[in-house]
Parts: sequence; C-alpha cells; structure tokens
Amino acid sequence: MAEVLVFVDHVDGAVRKPTLELLTLARRLGDPVAVYLGPGVEQAGPVLGEYGAVRVLAADAPEFTEYLVAPKVDAVQAACSAVSPAAVLVPSSAEGKEIAARLAVRLGSGLITDAIDVEVGEEGPVATQSVFAAAYTTRSRITRGIPVLTVKPNSAAPEAAPTTATVEELAVSFSGQATGTRVTSRTPREATGRPELTEAAVVVSGGRGLGGGENFRVVEELADSLGAAVGASRAAVDAGWYPHSHQVGQTGKTVSPQLYIAAGISGAIQHRAGMQTSKTIVAVNKDAEAPIFDLVDYGVVGDLFEVLPQLTQEVHTRKG
Repeated sequence: MAEVLVFVDHVDGAVRKPTLELLTLARRLGDPVAVYLGPGVEQAGPVLGEYGAVRVLAADAPEFTEYLVAPKVDAVQAACSAVSPAAVLVPSSAEGKEIAARLAVRLGSGLITDAIDVEVGEEGPVATQSVFAAAYTTRSRITRGIPVLTVKPNSAAPEAAPTTATVEELAVSFSGQATGTRVTSRTPREATGRPELTEAAVVVSGGRGLGGGENFRVVEELADSLGAAVGASRAAVDAGWYPHSHQVGQTGKTVSPQLYIAAGISGAIQHRAGMQTSKTIVAVNKDAEAPIFDLVDYGVVGDLFEVLPQLTQEVHTRKG
C-alpha cells in the first residue's frame, strides 16, 4: 500500500490535535508515515502509533530550533527521498504552510493549502477547499509531482487505529540556505489556559458591539464556561480592545470549530472569510438587520450584555 507522509506538529513530544486529524485523513490515502523533528520522539511515538502511523521518521538537530523553517524543509525533503510518498500532509498553521510551499517548489510539485477534506481520487488525492471568502466550495487534485497539501484544524475528527509504529532515524543534510536566518530570541506568550484559537472546538468572538476592551470579560466568561478559545473581529483588534493574535478574519486567523459564537459582530465579509466553515454558528446582535444573521444556524436579536451572562450562567447550571 502507498505511504503518506504526515508532518508532526508537537511541543516537546506532546503531539498536537491537528496531527492526529492528519493521520486520520492519511489513512484514507495509504499507510501514514510520520515525520517527527526535534526532541521527545520517545513520548510521541506511541501516540502517533495509536492513530495509525506505521513508521516514524525522526531527526533531532539544533538547526530545527536555532534557525527558521528551512532546516525543517530539508528534513521533509529527505523524508520524501526515503519514502517516495503518495502525498505529503501538513497542518495549515503559518509555519506549516511555509514548509509546504517551500517543499512543493523544491519537489516541482503542486500545492493545495487550507483543505477542509481529503479523499481518494482515481488519479490521486482530491482536496476540498472553501474559497473566495467561503462563497464557493471546490474539489481539486494536484496534477504534477508528489501532492503536497495543508489541512485546516478541525477538518476531521481524530480516530484511533492502533499500530506498532517503528521509530527510524532520518538522515538529514542541511543546505547552505537553511542557516541563512538565525533566531536571536524567543518570548513565550502569556498562558491563558484556553485552547489555541485555530485548534479550538468552540470559539467565542467579540466585536465592535462590545464597546470597549474592558467589556471583553463577558466574552471571556462565556468562553471559559465552554472550554472555548476567545476570538475578536478586526474592528475590535484595530481599536486596541484585544490582541491581534486573536483576530478572526481574512487578515487574521481562519477557524473551523464545531461551534462559533459571534457576539456584537456585524458580519462583514472580511470576518466571514475567517469563520464561515464553522460547523455551527450562533450570533448575538441587537441589530436584526446585521449581515451575520444571513450566515448563522441560530441567531439571537438582543443585547449581548444581557444574553451572554445568562448563557454563561445556564452553562454553569447544566454542568452542575
């Protein structure tokens, strides 16, 4: 059976959920082979095997942390040479898309980014995308080289398929370009205890209707009751009410959670482009004519400062 490379997104051995989703999708195409870069493979190996990886190609070198993405591209290219895969799947993070793009150029292959589904086709993998601000859904396949695809988080539910994954050392030779840009410092983000925005199953976002940054507390309280991530519209971010790292939209982050709650957001096309593929959308807005209501599954016309606290309280009550 053909083998499919899956680039592993992890934090010191803790495998992140988008990788488990990719392994689930990769099993539709062939036998998943995980590419693991950095320390902690001893911890990650059993998890990758639990979700279907038949092999783990592992490499650890200071270049992966001391420089930008080029050394990782060298490693994935080496994995392609070792495996000759039917496809390469990469998470649709900012780093993942850069790795995928550089890899496709080096391989002379086609590239599809931000897929929301991947399935077997007669002539290779077929990817589904939501394009033009989610106004259209397309199905595409790559016609040249090894297909390289990035897949959005929450595009598939991780499904276990236990195997015994053998860990093999991946030999990597770094190119001169790989060490051209060195990382000089890192500053960890302040931990909030909430899930990463692009990976969260539930997102609660606030917009201009909140009226000020101090009022984001009603959004945060609802998010915390649901175990959700907090998002913000461009208007709220531009006003300085919430950090840019939480912006959802065409110039911010794209999310596809199971549940998206928009509070005080009008629903401009820029925002819709970043959240329209959410499975269930709920909006709270006192303007019954707000464009967001054309998109939602459930809409509440009302004052968010009355609706959100009641909803938060109801969630706590039902949790017991």
